[in-house]
Amino acid sequence: MSADELTQPAGPHVDPIAILCHGEVEVIGRMPYSSNATFLVTVRDGDDEARAIYKPHRGERPLWDFPSGLYQREVAAFRLSEALGFQVVPPTVLRQDGPLGIGSLQWFVEADFQQHYFTMHETLPETHDQLRAIAVFDLLANNTDRKSGHCLLTADGRVWAIDNGLCFAADFKLRTVIWEFGGERIPPALVAAVEPIAAAAPLGVATLLEDDEVEALSERARLLVERPFFPIDGTGRRYPWPLV
Repeated sequence: MSADELTQPAGPHVDPIAILCHGEVEVIGRMPYSSNATFLVTVRDGDDEARAIYKPHRGERPLWDFPSGLYQREVAAFRLSEALGFQVVPPTVLRQDGPLGIGSLQWFVEADFQQHYFTMHETLPETHDQLRAIAVFDLLANNTDRKSGHCLLTADGRVWAIDNGLCFAADFKLRTVIWEFGGERIPPALVAAVEPIAAAAPLGVATLLEDDEVEALSERARLLVERPFFPIDGTGRRYPWPLV
């Protein structure tokens, strides 16, 4: 893929959700270094054009610790991020009619790919509040694969969290690189955003998960509200691999 293709051509007038839901999808090519089939695509709706990331169900490798259908978890992650008001996950929708069948379609984030969690935490303290929000999101979603490279920085200083398919397991199995905030009190605004999830998981999220996963999501939210501190990894083993 060329550098021109790894851009977001959509103008500010384009509604990401609308074009992702209704646009015609054309595959540009497969994204490198992906364990499952992941494609960069063009989405067109009339004169509007956008880039997106397409993850078809048929391209998933079977996993022993997650049921088939990781694409649904990508969509659930976006819906959870929106329900919290964090808006850290790029717009993501379910498409039945993708080029390779049903799958998730996520707005492509045009980012500085030299930056990732480790570089941001070390050199860009102005991003730390956004990284804290991603850490809280990962706690709730029980993310088992938050690599450093899954945090993208855009030109306007916004940080996005991508690759959220390995989330929402009922058993606690958090694996993340974001441990630098361990022991800190979680900011009150983030805790307040979690409180409704402790009462009940958002319906749009719950419909994409198993019943025990929905219950576990609300239980994690309740525990966070009761003890609002970022966790500390005492084992040193709760890291994904590779780290970036």
